[in-house]
Amino acid sequence: MQKTDFIVIGGGLAGMAAAYGLSLLGRQVIVLDEGDTAFRAARGNFGLLWVQGKGHGMSAYAQWTQGSVRLWPQLAAMLLAETGVDVHLKQPGGFQLCLSEAELADEARLLHEIRAAQDGDYPFEVLDQTELRKRLPGIGPGVVGACYSPMDGHVNPLKLLHALHAACKLRGVKVLNGLKVDDIRQSVAGFEITAGSQRMASDRLVLAAGLGNRALGALLGQEIPLEPSRGQILITERLKPFLHYPTTYVRQTDEGTVQLGDSAERVGFDDRTSVSVMSQIAGRAVTCFPQLEHVRLVRAWGSLRVLSPDGAPIYEDLANAPGCFVVSCHSGVTLAAAHALTLAPWIAGAEVLPTVSSFSLQRFTQSSEVAHAC
Repeated sequence: MQKTDFIVIGGGLAGMAAAYGLSLLGRQVIVLDEGDTAFRAARGNFGLLWVQGKGHGMSAYAQWTQGSVRLWPQLAAMLLAETGVDVHLKQPGGFQLCLSEAELADEARLLHEIRAAQDGDYPFEVLDQTELRKRLPGIGPGVVGACYSPMDGHVNPLKLLHALHAACKLRGVKVLNGLKVDDIRQSVAGFEITAGSQRMASDRLVLAAGLGNRALGALLGQEIPLEPSRGQILITERLKPFLHYPTTYVRQTDEGTVQLGDSAERVGFDDRTSVSVMSQIAGRAVTCFPQLEHVRLVRAWGSLRVLSPDGAPIYEDLANAPGCFVVSCHSGVTLAAAHALTLAPWIAGAEVLPTVSSFSLQRFTQSSEVAHAC
């Protein structure tokens, strides 16, 4: 039986960021990655570092998100130095494009309320169509305005995942692929994991398997309330650079392709694409940027977000399984820096993190307040 300090279940962004952070502290780590049979949100996301709009009704989430994006330059520099992989971090700010006056008014109201709850520490601007056109010259007449936040940005999410895997391996983290966890048992020494024919033990355990955390929690008698939300994404052919800021509907990657997206469907664990939603995404993208009308689409996919009842992350040291930590979120890119550089030291016991209590499972029984999450 293999023995290690930590076993991290989940080879996506949350799991790999936590594993990387633990390795920085000199801990021995094994990562169990289910493989391609798992629902991989890490390989299907939009690549945004997004603060704007998150944390409405839950100030701790707004602060946590802001803290992570401030740490992102440090994480990107560390990954580049260790692996040579440039994740193409850009933080020029981002635009929430609005296609009606009512939508613009609602978005502005929400951001003003978050700013008030943050005692003013929440920069943004509300732009009418004329001002927006100065900043985004290719914007279409169907866009009436936008909210701009200087806190927002984007990265290449596939290069990020690759960099985290590479950095972990360089630091001695064992990543075991194609292993589905069948059983978790508590022992005097910690935890014993059965995955297929393999058995291993660890002092501490991190559940970071996305939607798989529901089943993993059940093995320990803990309900972890998570639901899938499907998002679909379209990818265009490579174009000359024209969009130098990320938006929630359209962003141009470092490779020149353009991503079109932002859909949300409650369809269970169905991660397929649908013609009707793809048509809506494409139509909205052309409304926002008319020059995309005759551009060729080359790929499309669906992916499942990991959503808690209030949309905010779940971080928990399970009371009924001390030493087992739950890490669940749908903002794996935005929060990667916080997971590696702030949350991992808390998991390792090297740092006290009072703010983590705001993301405990207890909030779902104590309050019905819903946090807004983009």
